[in-house]
Amino acid sequence: MADRDQEDSQQAIYNVDVDISVVLGQANLRVNQLLKLGRGAVVELEQRTSDPVEIFANDVLIAKGEVVITSGDKIGVTLTELVKSIYNTAGK
Repeated sequence: MADRDQEDSQQAIYNVDVDISVVLGQANLRVNQLLKLGRGAVVELEQRTSDPVEIFANDVLIAKGEVVITSGDKIGVTLTELVKSIYNTAGK
């Protein structure tokens, strides 16, 4: 019976939606600068191309990674480092 309860709990977890977002960098713009942006404008980010990107799950930083181009010209992320703070909060 305990095995069945554990299996049901795992199935419930597997069905939970998680929003994943990847932050490539940030930029600070004044409103007048933002309003002047048009098609083809380039906004320079405060990050180098060699810097890792931050990966968030439900707005919580969970990992860092590298941007990769997958087949079909899609963009993906390779995880390179798990953020240790997620381990500290898991037991609480």
